[in-house]
Amino acid sequence: MNILKKISFCMVAIFAMYGCQKEPLNAECDIVEASLPTELLSKAPIVENRSVTFIIKDDVELTALAPEFTLTPGATIEPPSGTIRDFSTPQEYTVYSEDGKWHKTYTVTVKYVELALEYSFENVKVGNTNSFKYDVFYEMNPDGGESFTWASGNSGFALTGLGKDGPSSFPTFQINGKALCLVTRKTGTFGTRFDKPLAAGNLYIGLFELGIALRDPRGATKFGMPFNMIPLSMKGSFKYKPGEQYCIFDKSYEGKLRPIEGMVDRFNIYAVLFDRTPPAGTPESEAVKFEYLNGDNVLSEDNEQIICVAEIPNEMRVATPNWKEFDIPFIYRPGKSIDTEKLQQGMYSITIVFSSSIDGDYFSGAEGSTLIVDNVELVCRKLGSTPQSDF
Repeated sequence: MNILKKISFCMVAIFAMYGCQKEPLNAECDIVEASLPTELLSKAPIVENRSVTFIIKDDVELTALAPEFTLTPGATIEPPSGTIRDFSTPQEYTVYSEDGKWHKTYTVTVKYVELALEYSFENVKVGNTNSFKYDVFYEMNPDGGESFTWASGNSGFALTGLGKDGPSSFPTFQINGKALCLVTRKTGTFGTRFDKPLAAGNLYIGLFELGIALRDPRGATKFGMPFNMIPLSMKGSFKYKPGEQYCIFDKSYEGKLRPIEGMVDRFNIYAVLFDRTPPAGTPESEAVKFEYLNGDNVLSEDNEQIICVAEIPNEMRVATPNWKEFDIPFIYRPGKSIDTEKLQQGMYSITIVFSSSIDGDYFSGAEGSTLIVDNVELVCRKLGSTPQSDF
């Protein structure tokens, strides 16, 4: 065999060897989607990093449910998808990656439409992103179970690398072990590079979708949880200290924050009840968009989903070093009312929102603006009762 033939033979062998090699096995081990029969659910399942939450209708039995899961390619789950289990208490599932090297345990919770009505902000647990630890607020049911977890932008702020001094160096944290503290902070080089130079402290009922926070920050804030009562007012107490220099977001300015002399920062506190029913004719693939409000439409005057709003009046958005009480009535949008049948079916959701800078979602405000909130309560009445019977 001459040298040319030998070289050709070797090349063919090499190509044959590489052509027979398989793609590397997938190392991901995530639950991508979760499902139960639609007729059992009050809203779409909530899939987060290590948890799945199903919120079901009042007449559904918890003891024999068989949720199904869509996983990352090649992954497996134990117990298998579709296994019948008793969800009177949360159940754990473990997802194993295709390559067998990784696994992740998910806690799957099934619960009825329920939301605590009094918020003292005394319950916190540790959140962790990029090894930075921050406070995650949650509420308890009267029976001692966890009612829901508040959302904030803390996990997004962790990407800046500025939370090295623990929870109190984040925009949203617990102060003195018994109150909510929100502080507007600069986001440093990282935030400036991505046109997000300021982060207002915020806390709200809903979800924060970290995966889209950089490209769509207002879309990442998803407001609302199912609610089956008639809200009358929201009350509580607060302290507020605006930061020294108000700035607006300006790409052309150094640091992308342009000072506005004479302007004083303001905070915001509000609650919104909204209808999650998609308009007639909405494709099923589009219906999920109505599950939540977002930063672009949560207070929009033309948002047909909104039923009523309780928002702190502008005259109260002022500095106060001492506790100041508020009691804000829910005001119905023109032509809007609560449909009792929808309320019974769990088709309404509510959100409560706190922010240390009213324009923080547009990256404008004053560094150091501080809002402290405590003893917040939703005053409501149940369907079929009179207000006096509930308070």
